[in-house]
Amino acid sequence: MMNPLHINTDVLVIGSGAAGMMAVKAAALEGAKVVLADKSLVGRGGATILAQMTVAVALGEAEEDHPDIHFEDTMNGSRGMADPDIVRTIVDRGPELILEAESYGVKWARTPDGKHSQVVAPGHSRRRCVYVDILNTGGATSAGLRKAIWKDEAIERLKNIMITKLVVEDGAVVGAVGFAMEQFRPVTIAANAVILATGGLTEIYERNSASANMTGDGFMLAAEAGAELRDMEMVQFFPIAHLHPPLVGIDPIMWDPFRYKLGGRLLNGQHEEFMDKYNNEVAGKYTAARDQTTLAIFKEVEAGRGTPHGGAYLDFRMVPEERLKEAFGPVIPILKNQGVDLTKDMVEVAPMAHFTMGGIRVNSRMETTVPGLLACGELIYGMHGANRLSGNAITEALVTGRIAAETAAQAKPKAPSGRLQAELEQELERLERLWHPRQVERDEASMLSVKRELQKLMWEGAGPLRTEAGLTRALEELRELTARVDNIALARQNYYALTLVEKIELVHMLKLSETIITGALARRESRGAHTRLDHNHAYETAVSTKFRLDAAGRWSMEEIPLPGPARS
Repeated sequence: MMNPLHINTDVLVIGSGAAGMMAVKAAALEGAKVVLADKSLVGRGGATILAQMTVAVALGEAEEDHPDIHFEDTMNGSRGMADPDIVRTIVDRGPELILEAESYGVKWARTPDGKHSQVVAPGHSRRRCVYVDILNTGGATSAGLRKAIWKDEAIERLKNIMITKLVVEDGAVVGAVGFAMEQFRPVTIAANAVILATGGLTEIYERNSASANMTGDGFMLAAEAGAELRDMEMVQFFPIAHLHPPLVGIDPIMWDPFRYKLGGRLLNGQHEEFMDKYNNEVAGKYTAARDQTTLAIFKEVEAGRGTPHGGAYLDFRMVPEERLKEAFGPVIPILKNQGVDLTKDMVEVAPMAHFTMGGIRVNSRMETTVPGLLACGELIYGMHGANRLSGNAITEALVTGRIAAETAAQAKPKAPSGRLQAELEQELERLERLWHPRQVERDEASMLSVKRELQKLMWEGAGPLRTEAGLTRALEELRELTARVDNIALARQNYYALTLVEKIELVHMLKLSETIITGALARRESRGAHTRLDHNHAYETAVSTKFRLDAAGRWSMEEIPLPGPARS
């Protein structure tokens, strides 16, 4: 093993999606020396770069709007479970951050008279969602932020760095340890403050829209450092993700913006519109929130009115060909080359795991319950409750990334600590046990094949439709799978320790799956994205599930009543 790499900095940011890159840029602007560490390429992983939709901010350029209205829409959409302080903080600063992103080269679409082009999205009562162009809002946002941080001398960028443990001394985070993948070189980073920005954990499900590196690392880093997690069972399932026919080079969630623009019809297997039966959605309009549409599709399938592959049809055949070409642009020939002509053909769509709505408990300064540790983006709890409104994700990422950086940059310098070296030695011993468990009951196995077992287990037992029997069975299978993984030995790799990274990720996914299942078992109600077929009604008073890890690595869970009316 190579000699360890030791780095000292003011602020360490782990993860480089929109939240992480905004945090890095903002901390540098505050005068801090910053290190950005990512287990992938900087700015090339995470959810932001895949995002195609819109960004919700109350600019008020398309029609009269105000952050107060955005606040009410978001609170109502959360089904009574969002944290008002977090929502207020994000919606108030949303317009400011959109303009800041624009100064970095993110070219939001504009109308002929020079105003920002804004559209309405389900759950929003105003045309407040900005965008870039066809299927490129997230990619353009990521590109603008990458350019903003690339030549800043105050920022050190570290790619292919797997951070495996936060170092805590006297109750506060003082840095982190891990390794560089290419040569398995140990790394220690001392910092006055650490910002987690590693994204969600929807890779845990068989059908998901996540990039492959969204395995929940940040949740586990925070929990092992002593932070509190909330509502981990609240996972959003995107309702109209592509199901059939198989397509290559097409993002499975690409259909949403075109349904906004063109009013694509959602039909059951009998070619009937059905959304009006569930939430009075008018034909040609797209008003139902994601949790409502997801449930409606599954109800039709359950009633025997699903499509041949178990979903619903999305129909654009009533739209004139010229309008289709104008809206879809270069996507039209891609589809035609694969045998899909939208003037003649319908496609099948069905729900897919898309966003983690629970997460790390933070305050309005993005501070966790552990001093020196902050979190931002999809990692945090508070903005979405039981249902995320379309357009609120990138807003959350940009605003919380900036606030976390502003807070972190104010952290007082810490005296040099010998704790990092001691923690590194302990962590290397733990990693060695991951390579070669003391009692090997299984030969070397493919981490990918085991991960697929977990994804299938979670989709069938703790997916969009849940029951006590299914969740209980999933928990039993999860514990068996965890025991198996603990005893899988890995082939030694001196360079690019990919199998070790995969096992660390799988261990994280297994541990976090337990919170999803136990939270879903405890929540005997249906609320937002959490549907219990055996408990159809919501509690009169909304509750939040709180998770903590004890010293032995076991989860404890507590239900916390939430203030205010329960909006189900």
